[in-house]
Amino acid sequence: MSDKYVVIGNPIAHSKSPAIHSQFAAQTRQRLEYQTLLAPTDGFELSVHNFIVAGGKGANVTVPFKEQAFTLCTELSDDARLAGAVNTLSFLPDGQIRGDNTDGQGLVADLLSHTSLNHKVVLLIGAGGAARGAILPLLRSGVKQLIISNRTFEKAQMLAKQFKDYGNITAVPMAELEFGFDIIINSTSASLAGDLPGVPVHIFSPDTLCYDMMYGAELTAFNAWAKSHGVVNCIDGLGMLVGQAAISFEIWRGVKPDVDIVLSQLRQALEAK
Repeated sequence: MSDKYVVIGNPIAHSKSPAIHSQFAAQTRQRLEYQTLLAPTDGFELSVHNFIVAGGKGANVTVPFKEQAFTLCTELSDDARLAGAVNTLSFLPDGQIRGDNTDGQGLVADLLSHTSLNHKVVLLIGAGGAARGAILPLLRSGVKQLIISNRTFEKAQMLAKQFKDYGNITAVPMAELEFGFDIIINSTSASLAGDLPGVPVHIFSPDTLCYDMMYGAELTAFNAWAKSHGVVNCIDGLGMLVGQAAISFEIWRGVKPDVDIVLSQLRQALEAK
């Protein structure tokens, strides 16, 4: 009998997680079933409980339930505890529920496949759940300085204060941002609606690497904007998606799948649409 896993969200039909984890399972010869699970917006906890009763071993969690998943856990990794959000649930034999947040680790792994992070000055745009999950892995990666900027400056200040013991992190209002960043990461969901974050265009330069956590068949709105202001190297978040899934898979199964093969297949499928 195959072990059962799901990705829980609302909406969820669009999720690429079943395809990703099925490929991981085939690669590593793991017997498992991975499906989507649509939970009512007011029924996340019951959905998780019913899945556990049905023999579920673990679950990924996506919008809008990552904060609810956090409150459901009896054990938390450092990444999840500091992010205040969980994207990976493990249902342990003793009835405990362990929560991890692999989003930031997936981001860092994807960045490292393109560049070194050592001694880099990094700008993180946004202060929502995606940003919170990224901060600790970025600080651990060896960056020289992490600057966080957000439309509501107070939220950026709160995050800088929360993570100040873990590395060199500073909050700066968007209007006061200067040039000189090695890496700029957009953690906002603005690109989904074709919108742009309110940062000044002088932060972009040909030497800057720009990373948008969103992805699509075409350039995201943020990356297209960056390119129009001289940025050469722009990366979208598809590699982050596959990377965070690989870490979840390793947590559950104890084996590390090959990210590059799956990422290449996903990219080809995306571009063929």
